[in-house]
Amino acid sequence: MGTMAQQRPTAAARSAILVSADLSFRSRVRETLKELRWQVRETAGGAETLACLDAAPAEAVVLDSWLPDLEVREFVTEFERLHPGVDLVMADDSGSSGARSPRRNEVLYALRRAQATDGASWNTAPLEASIFGERESATRPAVGMETAASAGAASGGPQTRTPLPELVGTHPAMLEVSRRIRLVAARTTPVLIEGPTGSGKELVARALHRLSPRTARKLVALNCAAIPEALLEAELFGHTRGAFTGAVQGRTGRIEAADGGTLFLDEIGEMPLALQAKLLRFLETGELQRVGDNEPVHVDVRIVAATHQPLARLAAEGGFRRDLYYRLAVFLIRTPALTGREEDLQALTEHFLKKMARESPAKRLTAEARKRLMEHDWPGNVRELEHVLERAWILAEDRPEIDGDEIEFGETV
Repeated sequence: MGTMAQQRPTAAARSAILVSADLSFRSRVRETLKELRWQVRETAGGAETLACLDAAPAEAVVLDSWLPDLEVREFVTEFERLHPGVDLVMADDSGSSGARSPRRNEVLYALRRAQATDGASWNTAPLEASIFGERESATRPAVGMETAASAGAASGGPQTRTPLPELVGTHPAMLEVSRRIRLVAARTTPVLIEGPTGSGKELVARALHRLSPRTARKLVALNCAAIPEALLEAELFGHTRGAFTGAVQGRTGRIEAADGGTLFLDEIGEMPLALQAKLLRFLETGELQRVGDNEPVHVDVRIVAATHQPLARLAAEGGFRRDLYYRLAVFLIRTPALTGREEDLQALTEHFLKKMARESPAKRLTAEARKRLMEHDWPGNVRELEHVLERAWILAEDRPEIDGDEIEFGETV
């Protein structure tokens, strides 16, 4: 990794990246830097900044005291590893990183002037406030809807992790999932999500889309195992009228429907080998051909795939194309099984009970019911837990408590 960082291009002279979710502050700093003949780019989060630096270097990066997607210490660690030649200026004057810019005083002047214009330090929002709190609440982006309290957890050190809103649980394996989502969300990098059935792979895909610059466009999902092989190609790539028997009119495929957004291919391991070759070609060229059409269509889409199978082993054994595997598995995220995550089991149980209480009077579990949940192995993972609780909720009828007798597992259904 150190060698890769050393080979990166040197920082571009008199150019800066402003990193903040506060549009008003970015505007004030930008105007001053432009007066000083700086070229300025703006980003709203940490992952987007890393992608921006990958695209083009900068002389300095001005960093907010909190970020909506990454913990600040986590961002600084990754920044120092990848861009040691870029001056990192902390807006709260908490220190700097990397090589010091020869024009650092100009950046500091722009910061002081912006803070003076605001009448107060711009980055002193209390940690208890929502990121849609008092400071520039109307202008904050919709991505990274987390609390500033969770972002402030960075003060606990570089190993501190906070879960994303979609992902319930604080087990280290789950916190690692959230960390990886934050790191890769702003990029166009293909992502492969691996994990057992029912472990929340689609939730991970949705979190990736929500935190990405594509969040305003569609997230289109396709379960490759749920559609007959004969129809899967047309479903994925679309077809023209009369392309096959029963095609009385043309249809846009899932890839094209996701143009500008994200395509989530669930159970990618079930895709037929012949269709894998066509998907590979699309990933290489960005062009597809509808079934029955000779004209290529260019589509800009980010691919996120998921599987419960060990795809690398499947590829080694010939059950999945190796070249497609390497295209999809540029960045891996693994969702853990529920077994062995006792604290997460309790948190998930409360989460689902609260969810069900939105439509009917709340219920609670007796000690015996909780004991039965804790003793179960959960082969179906989080999805099984939700179904067991829903079944128990119904069996409890109008009673405010769910007892052990209402906790039924799959073998008794």
